[in-house]
Amino acid sequence: MDMHDNAGQPDTSDTYLHWGRRETLQAMAAALLLPQAGRATPVPSPDPDAPNAPAVRISNGLVTAILFMPDAARGYYRGTRFDWSGAVADLQAAGHSYFGRWFPAYDPKKHDAIPGPVQDYVTGQGFDAAPVGGTFVKIGVGVLKKPAEPIRGFPTLEIVDGGTWTTRVRGNAVEFIHEVNDPVSGYGYRYRKIVSLPPGRTQLVLSHRLESTGRNPIDTEMYDHNFFVLDGQPSGPDVEVRFPWTAEPFNIRGDTIAVSANRLNYKGPIERPVRMQLKGFGPTAADYDIRVENRRTGAGVRVTADKPLSDFVFWTSPRTTCPEAYIHVHADRGRPMEWRITYDFYSLPAKDRITATPA
Repeated sequence: MDMHDNAGQPDTSDTYLHWGRRETLQAMAAALLLPQAGRATPVPSPDPDAPNAPAVRISNGLVTAILFMPDAARGYYRGTRFDWSGAVADLQAAGHSYFGRWFPAYDPKKHDAIPGPVQDYVTGQGFDAAPVGGTFVKIGVGVLKKPAEPIRGFPTLEIVDGGTWTTRVRGNAVEFIHEVNDPVSGYGYRYRKIVSLPPGRTQLVLSHRLESTGRNPIDTEMYDHNFFVLDGQPSGPDVEVRFPWTAEPFNIRGDTIAVSANRLNYKGPIERPVRMQLKGFGPTAADYDIRVENRRTGAGVRVTADKPLSDFVFWTSPRTTCPEAYIHVHADRGRPMEWRITYDFYSLPAKDRITATPA
């Protein structure tokens, strides 16, 4: 168990070995919620550019993952765009790897210096009503200060209060709880995310629960950026993205992605990012069903959820493929919202792989 105080700093006592009565009761309660499969292992950061970033390894025997842990002083990611919990530094399953560093330059406060799957809760709660210098809330980050200049892109803003992070680690799961309260803006929340590797399955599951603890309801769009890096290979013609609906692209930036009915294919290697929005999905959760495959190495992943899509963006750069699936998130005080996203990892059969040597 790794507890964090209100400033986001880690408790440096040996909490893995010396638990008090309160912590023991918390662990027993958490054990009812989290699957068990051995003991998680604190490990060195796998990125030499951030050697002190806290990380843990979890496994169910079929899938092994290294997760970065939230930490205001040493955390791998300290930007203000993405939720600080659930960043997967490495994941091995079905003989393949799925996440990893995709960006060339690292800075802990750079808005996208983070591995997948990671989530962005788009709307700053209370942002529009806040005066310049006033405060608003970003889910998974904390209470932020509204800047004087208009926001363009994803600048890293000043964190006024990082809230309280609590993490509970098991052999094949990590539970993150983030509690934030901003009486000035009227927004607060208790956010719970469990990253688990279910026993006997080549799966990663993200289970969420968000409840408003302020006087105002939480209302936003959330998307998974994913940042897939299949088998460490670059983006290009070996990679294909599919979904169960006919895509209609718009707001297209770049011309290296071919859209054909229900699939996206690279026309060739890419040198700069490409982005587009897609419509054509329906109103049920059945259309939140995305497959990303490297047809040469055989790595495949299917992403599904129990909530419908509210938007869909595809973004890619030379080293990562990112289907960004959005859902609408709304939580009133006393009426929390819960949802789940599941990643199924698999290996393509030989007949579905590309075997010819490129010309």
